[in-house]
Amino acid sequence: MRYGGLIVLMLMSFLLVTAEFLPSGMLTEMAAALDVTPGQAGQTVTVTALVGLLVAPTVGLIFPRLDRRSLLVWMALAAAASNLVVAISPNLILVLVSRFLLGAAISAFWSMSITVASRIAGPDRLGRAVMFTAAGASLATVAGVPLGVMLSEVADWRTVFAVAGVLTGLLAIGLRALLPSVPAAPAASIRLLVDTVRRPGVGLGLIGHVLVVLGHFIAYSYVRLALERIPEVDAGTIVMLLALFGAGGLVGNIVLGFIIDRSFAFFAIAVPVVIAGAVAAMILLSGSVIGVGVAVVVWGFLFASWLIVVNTWVGHRMPDRLEAGGSLVVVGFQGAIVIAAGVGGLLVDSLGIELVYAVGAAALLIGAVLFGISNRAKA
Repeated sequence: MRYGGLIVLMLMSFLLVTAEFLPSGMLTEMAAALDVTPGQAGQTVTVTALVGLLVAPTVGLIFPRLDRRSLLVWMALAAAASNLVVAISPNLILVLVSRFLLGAAISAFWSMSITVASRIAGPDRLGRAVMFTAAGASLATVAGVPLGVMLSEVADWRTVFAVAGVLTGLLAIGLRALLPSVPAAPAASIRLLVDTVRRPGVGLGLIGHVLVVLGHFIAYSYVRLALERIPEVDAGTIVMLLALFGAGGLVGNIVLGFIIDRSFAFFAIAVPVVIAGAVAAMILLSGSVIGVGVAVVVWGFLFASWLIVVNTWVGHRMPDRLEAGGSLVVVGFQGAIVIAAGVGGLLVDSLGIELVYAVGAAALLIGAVLFGISNRAKA
């Protein structure tokens, strides 16, 4: 395999995900500088997800003949421009507009990464290739955002975005030099996407995928409330537990990436089922720091690997339509995040954190069943 190409894909994933969630760690500073409330500053993350939801199914239609290596290069430059504009923006409106570019870049990257990874590694080692891009996202959670927050303490939040912009711009050079040429898939259209969904098992699998992601984010969005149920827990312990989640995700990416191609059918069901158990354990074992710590590690280990699982599923179910499949996976992922953000808050306020986690675990179990059934359908 061309490991140089896989490494630059991993770096792009790392930088894009880091930039996506940087505002979450610097909301107070950004809000003060832009003269808005922290809630208004938090919309910089929401805008990115909404744009991604719109771009994922249309990027192949907008650029039907552009070589996918060139598309990723242009998306890296768009993300760099977004970060640099944020660094000098005098108001929230300009920040939100510039984040549109970042959302488009993120969505285009995830939609096309499976096609490019398949070109680099071949269909028989697709899971291992996807491991690199998923590892970049996990590494951003473990190290990228925390490093950005630390840098903001030394300098300021504008410097953090400026550094992210410069690094992403330099990465465009590496993408151009190390990625192979990847011709666009022919005949990209809305009709092709609809026809892909109609294939045996595909629609059911996508519903299962959405429920798995939805169950995770309904629970994870309010993980702080779940951790605060631990008796006499302090801020340092909560930070340590969240770090364990990220570290588990990084290890999980590596482990499952090397074995998923040989054991896909098992992990397609086992991953969401065990995540559901870990989510339930967060509530049932809340009296024990060690018990919650184990649940957090297992949860992070497996959910960070879900992207590997679902992209390997695309490679199995629709090897001739990787672009369409990748786009549908991203649409499902972003749609689940938007639903979780809207519904999760209402559930927490009306039902409490215990029932919210029960809803999340139930969604994961139903998603596991549907995804497992879809995998048995005749291709």
